Amino acid sequence: MPATATDVYDIPDELADLRDAIRELAQEQIAPRAAEIDRTSQYPQDIRELLAEHDILALPFAEEYGGTGTGTLMLQMAVEEIAKACGSSALILMLQELGTLPIARFGTEEQKQRWLPRCASGELAPAFALSEPEAGSDPAALRTTAVRDGDEWVINGQKNWISNASVADFYIVFAKTDRENNRSSAFVVEADRDGFDHGKLEHKLGIRGSPTGSPSFTDVRVPADNLIGAEGKGLSIALATLERTRLGAAAQAVGLAQGATDYAAGYARERIAFGKPINELQAIQFKLADMETRTAAARELLYKACAKADRAEPDVGKYTSMAKLFASDTAMAVTLEAIQVLGGYGYVSEYPVERMMRDAKITQIYEGTNEIQRVVIARTMR
Repeated sequence: MPATATDVYDIPDELADLRDAIRELAQEQIAPRAAEIDRTSQYPQDIRELLAEHDILALPFAEEYGGTGTGTLMLQMAVEEIAKACGSSALILMLQELGTLPIARFGTEEQKQRWLPRCASGELAPAFALSEPEAGSDPAALRTTAVRDGDEWVINGQKNWISNASVADFYIVFAKTDRENNRSSAFVVEADRDGFDHGKLEHKLGIRGSPTGSPSFTDVRVPADNLIGAEGKGLSIALATLERTRLGAAAQAVGLAQGATDYAAGYARERIAFGKPINELQAIQFKLADMETRTAAARELLYKACAKADRAEPDVGKYTSMAKLFASDTAMAVTLEAIQVLGGYGYVSEYPVERMMRDAKITQIYEGTNEIQRVVIARTMR
């Protein structure tokens, strides 16, 4: 059976071995950097280079474009392991998929050969520019425009909440190309194009090591060859991309939940109260049991959704939404409980669980808010 068509309960040995190697790398080389990354709000270029060096940034890609060809499940297991150590670092890998999947799924062969191998090697960092100040959960409300001028498109507009702003080498930009019929298209826009500005960077609650900005486009010209897919099909390209990449948010959430659970369990073994370790107190035992159970359930739903994506099953969209919804709600609940287990120590930055809680919150918001995920799920039940 191919590794990309694995049963959810039968992870092949080669993928399990790769997962374990990534876990070791994350715990030994990424976890020690996590607190500093959060404190300084600096993009961890050294972590990006580490992931590239170990071919982890090649996980989203097919072999013919320099990738590992190991599929969605392996990719999201890697995101999970990195997120256990550092939520910001996990986003580096998540964005490597998000910013290239439109090309991989809808681009021409020339576009794939031009962009994907250099992303698989880690040479290039991509970004996905869909959201705008007035178009978040409603991508059809885009105001950014692209007008054809001979062999070029001229793009004008403002984006918002764009991850990898200031570090991305190119952006997948969605812009209106037919106002009368409210149709948009997708373009590759290189960061060095005249008229492009990555904009101001946000000061955020969590995931502080990943820059989030508001790129603007002022008469930015790109060649016609930079159009991805068919003209007017931008919305369908965006939604088809997010249907898959929201698994990254789910995997990040599972990793954060497991990291918080593991830390809280370790703390409870060592912390003495009333003359004994607090993990012998039933109140703490029940918290830890619920945390472990909810995280395990989220992981099973995530892996099932990943397996469906690898098999291209027809109900994959429903399952990716359910996985993202349940995993992110779980991460928020579990990290809050981890803080409670640590008590006052959980509330200070000397211990990692408050950072994990702050990082977990965004998993309920990006890649489609959980309210939107509920809409997607409910529509499949009509």
